[in-house]
Amino acid sequence: MAITYPLSLPSTGIRAIRLTARDVVAVGESPFTLGAQVQQHAGQRWEADIELPPMVRADAEAWITFLLKLKGRFGTFLLRDTVSGAARGVWAGTPLVKGVHAAGASAVTIDGLTVATTVRVGDYIQFGSGLSTRLHKVLDDATANGSGEVTLDLWPNLRESLADNAPVVTSNALGLFRLASNERAWDIGLAQIYGLRFAAVEAL
Repeated sequence: MAITYPLSLPSTGIRAIRLTARDVVAVGESPFTLGAQVQQHAGQRWEADIELPPMVRADAEAWITFLLKLKGRFGTFLLRDTVSGAARGVWAGTPLVKGVHAAGASAVTIDGLTVATTVRVGDYIQFGSGLSTRLHKVLDDATANGSGEVTLDLWPNLRESLADNAPVVTSNALGLFRLASNERAWDIGLAQIYGLRFAAVEAL
């Protein structure tokens, strides 16, 4: 049977996840004056270190085969913040992208919200699905105006352009990731308890 990407995670839960937000910024510093020249580049991505709980073989094999199906860095999978799936804000209504937004934009206007709905700093939102799934984080509190519209500052900047009325996922928002390495390893203890951890980066 052919493997279709992106994969979903096995049902056995993640013990811990470390999310890293990486920006590409070049800094040139004078060795004489310590004055600096700073250049911000377009590169931004999510990175993740994932630790799984100790597992018996029946549970571990689901994760081992998941990692093998990815075929190193070739395949992709969907991942989210496993603790902060629920939004801090209300997000009442049916949020949709308002207007066309170009790739690289750092702010997006949303409509379809209930008037005075409050979006909270730190909320995750998702645009797209499948191989175009993109995870973003809201950088400031914002309140929908009398027309149910709100403009949100996001990290990272948009990967692709967004069409008018594109849906916005506000609960259990996902991102598209691939393994950070082509190697996959797992530990097997004397008590036949398995230990696994792996690193991933956003698939761009």
